[in-house]
Amino acid sequence: MSRYLYYPGCSMDGSGRAYGESLTAVCEKLGLTLAEIDDWNCCGATEYVGVSLSPAYSLIARNLAIASKAKTDGEPLVAACSACYLNLAKADSYMKERPQLGERVNVALNAGGLHYDPGAVEIRHLLEVIMNDVGLDQVRANVVKPLAGLRVAPYLGCMLPRPDPDHRWKNHERPDDLDRLLEALGADVVDFPLKTECCGGHMTQIAPKVGLELIKRLVDEAEHHLADMMVTVCPMCQINIDAYQGEMNAEFHTKHKMPIVFFTQLMGVAFGLDQKKMGIGRELTDARPALKKIGKELQAVAVEAGAAHRPRPDKRALPMPRMDDEAPAGEARQ
Repeated sequence: MSRYLYYPGCSMDGSGRAYGESLTAVCEKLGLTLAEIDDWNCCGATEYVGVSLSPAYSLIARNLAIASKAKTDGEPLVAACSACYLNLAKADSYMKERPQLGERVNVALNAGGLHYDPGAVEIRHLLEVIMNDVGLDQVRANVVKPLAGLRVAPYLGCMLPRPDPDHRWKNHERPDDLDRLLEALGADVVDFPLKTECCGGHMTQIAPKVGLELIKRLVDEAEHHLADMMVTVCPMCQINIDAYQGEMNAEFHTKHKMPIVFFTQLMGVAFGLDQKKMGIGRELTDARPALKKIGKELQAVAVEAGAAHRPRPDKRALPMPRMDDEAPAGEARQ
């Protein structure tokens, strides 16, 4: 299947603009059609479900009801934001598991002329679609500028691999999907043990020191593994770690400058797409200096290999002056 319904979520035109633009370009290269559903609304992010379940899941399920009506041939609904994906997947799952909640949600939806039957829409994350529907072979086939020499720390965050109501991830604590995708792009993927740890979300507003400590833990570990940048799949994770590095450094007297980019941005770079159009440079900690490392190791190896294989002059020959285009003394001209 190449056509998918698409739920962008609120951040794709704001803090996650680079994500939205880069994924559109990358999907076009991979032959994926994302049909944005009409009149979608905010998923409520992370706080609303802690206030009141029925209104929260009614807000989320409205998007599912719209997607259900928009289907023409059983297309799945794809989200690229981890929080959006998780909320959509949980709403579908909980309405199925808890009939009373499902009834209350549909009473609310009915006020707007909508209805949603749990299970009517398949909810998927963009990363999983690229890994399982597109496949790494097709990804590699589009790579024209391998990311050789770039050390990256894959960071999924806490919301994508769990609770995983649809059982899409093989290992909830140590998933390797993002690792394998980045390796297919030619990057040097570091073994990042905190790839599913929380970035703190909105703790930076609720309990600032706790939030900054969580961010520091992630960046410390990435730098410990000599990563040039962290690569994420979530707009909340990206803006949280990127925007608060300055405050984190001030709080803990550190000097971290870790770029945080979206995986689709690196896909675009590897596919030969314009870095500016991929949103590279919009991040607060500029990723462009790190991206200059791409290919440098291969160039150094090529230079060394050329020097190692340069023919040496015959030791028996007398040293003779020569022009640059002449063969060394004792060697035959080509």
